[in-house]
Amino acid sequence: MAVVDKLRVDASPRDQQRRAHTLNWTGSYRRRAMGVDFLSMLLAGVVAFVLRFPGTPNALTAPYIALTVALPVLWLLILTISRAYEPRFIGVGSEEFHRVLRSGFIITATVAIAAYATKTEVARGYVVMALPLATVLNVFARYRLRKWLHDRRWKGECMRRVVAVGHRAALADLIRLLRQKRYHGMDIVGVCLPPVLFESDDALRAELDDDESFLDVSSVEGVPVLGDFGQTAKVVEQIGADSVAVLACPEMDGLALRRLAWQIERDDVELVVAPALMDAAGPRISIRPVAGLPLLHVEHPELDGGRKFLKSMFDRVGALAGLALLSPLVLAIAVAIKVTSSGPVLFRQVRVGRDGSEFTVLKFRTMVVDAEARKVDLIEHNENDGVLFKMRQDPRITRVGRWLRRYSLDELPQLINVARGDMSLVGPRPPLPEEVAKYGDDVRRRLVVKPGMTGLWQVSGRSDLTWEESVRLDLRYVDNWSLALDLQIMWKTWSAVFRGSGAY
Repeated sequence: MAVVDKLRVDASPRDQQRRAHTLNWTGSYRRRAMGVDFLSMLLAGVVAFVLRFPGTPNALTAPYIALTVALPVLWLLILTISRAYEPRFIGVGSEEFHRVLRSGFIITATVAIAAYATKTEVARGYVVMALPLATVLNVFARYRLRKWLHDRRWKGECMRRVVAVGHRAALADLIRLLRQKRYHGMDIVGVCLPPVLFESDDALRAELDDDESFLDVSSVEGVPVLGDFGQTAKVVEQIGADSVAVLACPEMDGLALRRLAWQIERDDVELVVAPALMDAAGPRISIRPVAGLPLLHVEHPELDGGRKFLKSMFDRVGALAGLALLSPLVLAIAVAIKVTSSGPVLFRQVRVGRDGSEFTVLKFRTMVVDAEARKVDLIEHNENDGVLFKMRQDPRITRVGRWLRRYSLDELPQLINVARGDMSLVGPRPPLPEEVAKYGDDVRRRLVVKPGMTGLWQVSGRSDLTWEESVRLDLRYVDNWSLALDLQIMWKTWSAVFRGSGAY
């Protein structure tokens, strides 16, 4: 009997309850979002009113009291029209914040146009304070609400039940990735394989007696195989899933995808499709119709020209400002290193920069003076699976150095490298020459941009990442760079540094 036929008998009301729970938490999150949106505008209006009209309210300020009460309602209406409450924006990505910012511009324009059209005198000081403040408060409130949701998802709550469709190897990669990054909110509860593979699994199951072997062929990374591609809609219905993720595979062509979309649309099940080009995102991708066909256009990354100049100016100004602001901390760290261990305060090492050019990177010394000589004796204890050398309990690290590494304070002198133009504030990790000598052709693409003090590798796990994951993140950054992405990474760096996870 096929697995999906068994499901028709074995499916319990619990699966339908789980799907209802998913709808409940999305509705609850939407209500929370509307609540913080309303309060953000109300608080901004009250602050603007108090600052602009100090003293006891009177007849002249009564219209502004009414406006302060009306603005939150108008704000919710504009956010709704801007689709800032759609479930697909919940929890991940920057689109949720973009829509809040866009709504801020819209409500400002609406108030200005309405005042002009009705020839109503509105105190500019009130408007200038209330609306921008409301937008800033609302973005921060949405950010804190998202962090609350991420905490719930790490506990296994507020997840979307997903059926994944594709080949076994690609499905295994997706399952492992989503388990590592549970904040995405996707819990894969079943998979569907191509018909030939699914039938061969049935044949293997009939021949196997060992329970452990049975699990190996009837599941992918512990997730049960519930059917083939043609049974996807039935599997979704039986287990109460609310999303279908289709990975790139030749069997799921345009016609098959369209039929699947028709089959699941009546139950309002979300359909997501992963293109073959996995790491291209953001402004580089656009869908344009050609001869009635929706074609996915992928632009080449812009690594030169005006954007490169803008990034360079941003880096140097930011580095100089950082050096000025952090100079007391830098001085205190230098004194601590000098007092607690013998040797120079700064550690100098040759690294490889853009286009393979070498430069001397500066860091606070966190190891004993003869650390490089002692590395030969520790090679066999390397805990990294690639060309890097990493040890959680490296005996060469000094007492102060371990604390500096935990919070990445040893990297502060690299601000001098950024000011010189050798490095960037954000970019791939600066590699050693011996690491670059082992690079394959694909990995060498990391060298087309300047290395950075922080990057996707810094905010995604630091030394806990495997070599393959580090390379993938660096290549994703190179192919999708933008100033907005740099600012986003710098913002997340503070959280990664304060947690101190993955630093050793």
